[in-house]
Amino acid sequence: MAEVIRMPRMSDTMEEGVIASWLKKVGDEVKSGDALAEVETDKATMELEAYDDGVLLYIGVEDKKSVPVDGVLAVIGEKGENIDDLIAELKSETSPVSKSEPVKKSEIKEDSNEEPEAIPDFDSSKINASLITMPKMSDTMTEGTIAAWHKKVGDPVKSGDILAEVETDKATMELEAYEDGTLLYVGVKEGESVAVDGIIAVIGEKGADFQKLIDAQSKKTKTTEPVAKSITPEASADSDPSVNLQKVQVVESKEPKKDLEIKTKPDGKIKASPLAKKLAKDMGYDLSKINGTGDFGRIIKRDVESYTPSAEVPVSAITEEQAEKSAPIQLPKVVGEESYDEISVSQMRKTIAKRLSESKFTSPHFYLTMEINMDKAIEARKSMNEVAPVKISFNDLVVKAAASSLRRHPKVNASWLGDKIRFNHHIHIGIAVAVDEGLLVPVVRFADNKSLSHISAEVKELGEKARNKQLQPSDWEGNTFTISNLGMFGIEEFTAIINPPDACIMAIGGIKQTAIVKDGQLVPGNVMKVTLSCDHRVVDGATGAAFLQTFKEILEDPVRILI
Repeated sequence: MAEVIRMPRMSDTMEEGVIASWLKKVGDEVKSGDALAEVETDKATMELEAYDDGVLLYIGVEDKKSVPVDGVLAVIGEKGENIDDLIAELKSETSPVSKSEPVKKSEIKEDSNEEPEAIPDFDSSKINASLITMPKMSDTMTEGTIAAWHKKVGDPVKSGDILAEVETDKATMELEAYEDGTLLYVGVKEGESVAVDGIIAVIGEKGADFQKLIDAQSKKTKTTEPVAKSITPEASADSDPSVNLQKVQVVESKEPKKDLEIKTKPDGKIKASPLAKKLAKDMGYDLSKINGTGDFGRIIKRDVESYTPSAEVPVSAITEEQAEKSAPIQLPKVVGEESYDEISVSQMRKTIAKRLSESKFTSPHFYLTMEINMDKAIEARKSMNEVAPVKISFNDLVVKAAASSLRRHPKVNASWLGDKIRFNHHIHIGIAVAVDEGLLVPVVRFADNKSLSHISAEVKELGEKARNKQLQPSDWEGNTFTISNLGMFGIEEFTAIINPPDACIMAIGGIKQTAIVKDGQLVPGNVMKVTLSCDHRVVDGATGAAFLQTFKEILEDPVRILI
């Protein structure tokens, strides 16, 4: 009997998967455990295994196509088995409702300025080209920014070649090509952002009519500005109407638009791409003196690269008569002149803003602060580092003490899930790490079961990977409690915003030598302040206070870590 193979849920956040490649074809014999295909999820690329013996009778999804969880992928059965009725039933499950209810022309006229005639259906298999869309490279990614293109229109592309560098909210990753062909179309400029599943480029055979693919995708996503508008009337007025989009774009790249002189906005700001601004600043160029060849005189990367300061006419060469007719001389900048730079918000900063705003305005925070005598912790650390294979920091002691305290207070090791509270039995501690573009939180997993030397080595490795943008999704997911330490910057105390889905985050201040009362006497001592931020929906004041009390006892007598 034929068995239907459906898209499994391969991770907790997975909603759909993309068939990276089929490892079997229709007619091939399949055994239980054989890999049928490679599936791209939001976390990684995994192999899809067969659970039955038989013959692959049907494949419902082409390579590079996405399928929702539980969507039909294939059918396995006996050789020669008739599955026509089964296929018809499966297709009826996925047939769109819109086919039975055609849209009226009047409705189209009301919602769109385009002609009411819809793009006729066509068989995409006859077009030797494929769309490259923005993949979802992390669980929180909603859009990506093209940091740099490694290929240009007209370049040959092979499977595995790097097309571009994509900046996400977590890191900068390379976008690979999955097919051989020619880069026919680039839909996003360097420095610009595109939503997940948005069109980035088209790869195919030279001369392929890929515009139909773009139009179909634009209609599907109800794009308000069709991609076809990138073809300007000037570029095609003197050429044959049958010239395709690829040729028009090549002409545009060779012949900059000199007739567009508008390069400033009404408010006087110079119109330039973020990358052009950065290049001009690095090279010491004045943007106001560079002619823009982009849309409406916008200054782009190639304008800055081709600009030569030596081409300017020296002031001494201007006659008095010309000087009188020319614009007023621009005075040099002096101290006190108002100025500023505006930069595009990175994907990482957008995600930080979104997640922490949601946390601050939806989670009822309250804060508990406690002073801890670190005299014995300082002595213990000194003794440990005499024999430890790696240098143990105060932060490592904090991580281990927090993990031990969470084991004794499991109600703090929890998450708010809306209609229920999850009490985690495992202890995964997130360590906030500052990077140039914002903040990352790599995770030390099962921290309560690891030695101080193990924690020290792992934290150093994760911190280095975070600063070099080499963290993988498995490195930053799954935290149940978070620690943010600013003590090394001389901060005595601060409050931190809870990192969802955790119920608490602990802010660690620096160790300060001060006068303390000991046995009725005023003596010098070393004190560290910590502040626990709690989500009151999950953790009550007494629960948080009990956790801090245990944390204090462990650090004031570090031998308790061993218990």
